[in-house]
Amino acid sequence: MEKKALFICVHNSARSQMAAAFTNVYGKGRITADSAGLEPGVLNPYVVEAMKEKGIDISRNKPKSVMDVYNAGRSFDIVITVCDPKVGQTCPVFPGEAERLHWGFPDPSGLKGEESFILEETRKIRDRIEEKVKQWIKEMEWTR
Repeated sequence: MEKKALFICVHNSARSQMAAAFTNVYGKGRITADSAGLEPGVLNPYVVEAMKEKGIDISRNKPKSVMDVYNAGRSFDIVITVCDPKVGQTCPVFPGEAERLHWGFPDPSGLKGEESFILEETRKIRDRIEEKVKQWIKEMEWTR
């Protein structure tokens, strides 16, 4: 049976979008993922570009509110927060019964400097998220 995962962060503009996209690629047939945020923002253009470099187009994704997803009556087997409490970010909560995980990643939206620097740092975050997703899918017990 295919599992359903929800990745949540603050703005649903970067980390949760990347994690859901990678999960849908690497977990195809075993797990499907969506993403949402506490305060949905606008898709981060550096994240869109970094994902395009991996052959994944998220440019048409629309940031969603955690509450809108909840109010739509959707349920998930696994809820994963990807916010960074070390810098004071509040991780959203998704009500209901689900396995809960936390993967803290820096927020690409907080990067400052030259465009080339921001894109390079966004790539590093993207690559960390991709590796975490691949490791998680490989280690997941699919018989649960």
